[in-house]
Amino acid sequence: MSKKAVMHFINGAYTAGTSGKVFQNISPVDGSVICDVHEGLKPEVDAAVTAAQAALNGPWGKMTTDERVAILYKVADGINARFDEFLEAECRDTGKPKSLASHIDIPRGAANFKVFADVIKNTPTEAFTMPTPDGTGALNYAIRAPKGVIAVISPWNLPLLLMTWKVGPALACGNTVVVKPSEETPLTTSLLGEVMNEAGMPPGVYNVVNGFGPESAGAYLTQHPGVDAITFTGETSTGTAIMQAAAVGMRDISMELGGKNPAIVFADCDMDKAIEGVMRSVFVNCGQVCLGTERVYVERPIFDEFVSRLKTGAEGLKLGAPDDGANMGPLISKEHQGKVLGYYALAKKLGANVVTGGGVPDMGDALSGGAWVEPTIWTGLDDDSAIMREEIFGPCCHISPFDDEDEVIRRANDTVYGLASSIWTENLSRAHRVAGQIESGLTWVNSWFLRDLRTPFGGSKQSGIGREGGVHSLEFYTEMRNICVKL
Repeated sequence: MSKKAVMHFINGAYTAGTSGKVFQNISPVDGSVICDVHEGLKPEVDAAVTAAQAALNGPWGKMTTDERVAILYKVADGINARFDEFLEAECRDTGKPKSLASHIDIPRGAANFKVFADVIKNTPTEAFTMPTPDGTGALNYAIRAPKGVIAVISPWNLPLLLMTWKVGPALACGNTVVVKPSEETPLTTSLLGEVMNEAGMPPGVYNVVNGFGPESAGAYLTQHPGVDAITFTGETSTGTAIMQAAAVGMRDISMELGGKNPAIVFADCDMDKAIEGVMRSVFVNCGQVCLGTERVYVERPIFDEFVSRLKTGAEGLKLGAPDDGANMGPLISKEHQGKVLGYYALAKKLGANVVTGGGVPDMGDALSGGAWVEPTIWTGLDDDSAIMREEIFGPCCHISPFDDEDEVIRRANDTVYGLASSIWTENLSRAHRVAGQIESGLTWVNSWFLRDLRTPFGGSKQSGIGREGGVHSLEFYTEMRNICVKL
């Protein structure tokens, strides 16, 4: 991949920023400069929103559902046809192993367009008749109308997957979008513009403005009066700021925010399955998964064995660059590395037992400039410690023993977050009983990250607002309009 600068994608064409401001896209693997990125400010956001409005009122808005679906299928096929390019771009931005991105990020990124194209094509709306006072009756039916211009603000941990998770249903429903990718990971969002053009997407339907949050593209986009709704995945504090911006003009929002997700491991679990599942939920993508596990509660009779086996698994992870056959890469940036290492230091200060890890691995001279941290496991801290209450977003977890169901349910729910959880037990009644009492938007039983894209997805409490996935996405990306015809 060349080091040419990443430009904005507005009205079907790549364009430089009018301010001339650029920032560097830094590799998390070795600290080298991948490329320059043009920063978007108010003029770029204005141009992108104007283009999106024109497309909404022009060719895109006049297409039938079948015509839109056909283009979205071409977009999915276009991503798959350029699979290796997307894989290379995603791994350069994030540093994640190619083995991971090739099985999750890129295939799911493409699938999101086909899945939601099928949803909009096959989901009926309501219709019914009812009597009227004069005895004749009335026919009521509903139609779905696109909400308008959607601002899509996507995160850096799963850049293509989580961006298309929003863009796919938004476009399927007939909206147009302005995407602000994370400043850390602009490459695949930019590359998708080429695929959109190749698929015959009308100019202005898909727009990309690069930049930061405050006093940059993110703030100008969320504050823009031409934006009709905002969807965001990221930190709870940023979500709060976006909610405040969305209140002006009463724009709708959908938000998936932070988490401090628990795993509950009962003594009657299948130990092999539980170890394999918790290994994934703690360490996959270097712990940078919103659904990942940072709090592990293990029933006391198997506590020591579980800790020992998870330690062995963590110490068996291979850290390395995307092409090294590694199964764990670096954190996204040196800044995030500093945050995670700050929690590592705090855990020691608070008296945690460091089962394994807790520092920076020796990656050799070639990778010494990267954002590397060790996979880390702690025990011995109280539930009210910062390590147990604040989202770290790194490859780490704390393991605590528990004695009975009521205790572990109370402890699992003792958090301001409520995004995801997992339960490990071979007792079917217990699985249903406990799962129904966990305050999270998604609870897995004897699995983790097993996703059917038709199911409702989202968080509770400070983990988010709204649900997306399947028909639930249609509720956000469309307006239901009732039409009543007197018979």
